[in-house]
Parts: sequence; structure tokens; C-alpha cells
Amino acid sequence: MKLSLTTWSLRSLTLDEAAGLSRLLGIGALDLGYFYKPGLDKEALIADPDGMAERVLKLGVALPNLYHLFGNSLSDRNLADPRHREQNEADFRRVVRFAKRAGLGSVFVLPGVVNPGQDRASALAESAESLRRLVAIAAPEGIQLTIEPHVHSYLESPTLVLELLDRVPGLKLALDYAHFVCLGYRQEEIDVLAPHAAHVHLRQARMGVLQCKLSLGTINFGAMLGTLRAAGYDGYLAIEYVHQGYMDGLHDDVLTETVDMRDCVREWLA
Repeated sequence: MKLSLTTWSLRSLTLDEAAGLSRLLGIGALDLGYFYKPGLDKEALIADPDGMAERVLKLGVALPNLYHLFGNSLSDRNLADPRHREQNEADFRRVVRFAKRAGLGSVFVLPGVVNPGQDRASALAESAESLRRLVAIAAPEGIQLTIEPHVHSYLESPTLVLELLDRVPGLKLALDYAHFVCLGYRQEEIDVLAPHAAHVHLRQARMGVLQCKLSLGTINFGAMLGTLRAAGYDGYLAIEYVHQGYMDGLHDDVLTETVDMRDCVREWLA
């Protein structure tokens, strides 16, 4: 297993500075996204995926994953809303072209939300149909499509996640234990998802709190890493401390917690 940083953790740095910090910390890998100062210009990427790929290949770090958001919020153009399926698929073909040219192994998207008039079951059914079509675009190009189940999505339990995975062959997870711990699930209840991970996000959490200092949360990272290894996971572990309003993630020193998490993982891997 290898570490990575996420660009959206480093909101005040340029993209080149974010890559430089990753090298400075001895990590040497960077997950890409569209958010804050180091974010890629989504419209530019869709318009010219080859040009954007040339740009990021000059960063000099490994590029494991892209966080692609179809709209401009968690609900905008979300995958449980079939009205946006055609537009999302057109954009995703360009995203996959970028990922392939830039040498990324995977792309992660969000599963969708419970839209007006839906319940969780109908949201899951619509999302599954959207994801089957996206897998059909990504897989032939060698790009692994992943989703991140998250707080405020329709996909807020391990049971629902497993049901979705059964309905969408080829789909994998960008697994973040913090979302399920925040929702009140015990760590051993989340472990059933480990065999389905193709990418992993790391930050500490506890019930009701999506992000907290490493010493103040309940995730046992040694146990989590052991579960991942036992499941055969050998991919990237992206440290994802953030400074943003979503779920009140505004109170931690991102750099300090990033370094503490790096050292926690290194100690276990040594």
C-alpha cells in the first residue's frame, strides 16, 4: 500500500505547490480534483482532455485518482437523477480520455442523493443504471470507476453499498471509513466493504463527527490497514484532511494531521 495526498486538502496552494509538498513529505503522489486553488479546471479538462493530461504529467508525482463531480454540488446532476444521464455520460467520456492519457488508475464519483419524490430504493435503482453505463465507458479504457459512499448520499449503510455493488458489475469503492463511523457504524460493520476497495481515503472520525484529530477519533487504523491487507488491497491510501464547511470540517490543522496520519501508516507498514 502507498500513500497519496489530495489536492482538495491543500486549498491555498497552487497545483505545482501541492505536488511539491507531496514530494517534500516523502509521499510523491497526488489525487486530483476540481476544488480550491490547486483544483483542475473541469470545463477545460472536458474541452481538452489531452492538453490537461500534458499539464498534470509535468507535476512529477504519481497521479492515482481523479475526483470527478458532474455538477456543482452534491445534488446538481447527481447519478440518482436520470434527467442528467446523457449529459453526464458525454462528460465522462472526456474524463476517461483524460485519465487514460495522464496515467491515472481510477476515477471516483459520488453515488447520488435522494432526490425529490424518491426514497432510498428508487434512488439506488436510478444510480445503479447510471453507474452501469459509466462502467461500460471506463472499463474498456482500463480505468477503474469507483464511488465514495458519503454522509447525505442515498448510500449511507454498508448493506446498501453491497446491494449497489451487486447491481453494478465492475464497480469498486473509494472507501472512506470516516463517513460510516460518523453515521454510527462500528468499524467491524464497515470491514465487509474492504474487499471492494479500489482506492482508500484516510482521516480520523467518531460518531457524529466526520473529521477530527487523530488522537480524538475512534477509527483503529492499524486494524483497518490489516483488514485491507487481508482483503488483498495493495493500492493507494489518500490522506484526506480538509478545511471546508461540509460537515464542519473547519477545526483541524490539515498539515499537522496529514503528517500524523502519514507517520501512523508508515509505522504500521514498516
